[in-house]
Amino acid sequence: MARRGTLRHLLLTPSRNRHPNEVAPGVHRLGTPVVNWYLIREGDRLTAIDSGLRGYRARLEDDLAAVGARLDDVEAVVLTHSDGDHTGMAATMEQAGARVLIHRRDEPTLRKPGPKGGEASPVHTLPWLWRPVMLRFTAHLLRNGWARPVPPKEIELFDDGDALDVPGHPRVVHTPGHTLGHCVLVLGDRGIVFAGDSLCTWNPYDGSRRGPQVMPPPANVDNAAARASFDRVLELEADLLLPGHGDPWRQ
Repeated sequence: MARRGTLRHLLLTPSRNRHPNEVAPGVHRLGTPVVNWYLIREGDRLTAIDSGLRGYRARLEDDLAAVGARLDDVEAVVLTHSDGDHTGMAATMEQAGARVLIHRRDEPTLRKPGPKGGEASPVHTLPWLWRPVMLRFTAHLLRNGWARPVPPKEIELFDDGDALDVPGHPRVVHTPGHTLGHCVLVLGDRGIVFAGDSLCTWNPYDGSRRGPQVMPPPANVDNAAARASFDRVLELEADLLLPGHGDPWRQ
């Protein structure tokens, strides 16, 4: 019998989807305990902020139904960055009629996914692989299609400071470091910041700390820029931070 800690066990263990919940009026958190994505509701119109992993597609209709929506209600997918755990269902939503938007510096890696460069070289990840949390996190990514991305066909670009013409009208704040084009999305009238991976409130590499923190160094293409962007996010006026990994932060 395989031990619970083996990669084989982790790869064959089904994912647990989190029941979608409303974290603020008109804003829903979806995904799993490992990876978050979000919906902004404006009347009957929806914007997805990020889109989780490709394997989450199996429960997409059920998750949308749980918040009273259908797939064709999603008018736009706004991506904080081009990593596969944030872009996995973008092509699915595009096929149902949604626009897909991303910062122009992450367009090349969205169109042609591959290993991250800079300080995020896979070599720098090796010392972390013995950690049980990192092993489980990696197994979850692999089991849910992280290594088999399907890029969207049509991509719209935005820049720092843009107010996007999508439901909710989030404002773009460029926060490079995790990727070159990483951005956070701000709902100023609701006091909400969708933080992507500019920060996490649960460290997916070792699970040791809770609360806002910079993503682990091997995850970032430029760690100095990531730290500067983290400070920029904490200076934004907001009542609620919604990260890609970890629980909402209201303090």
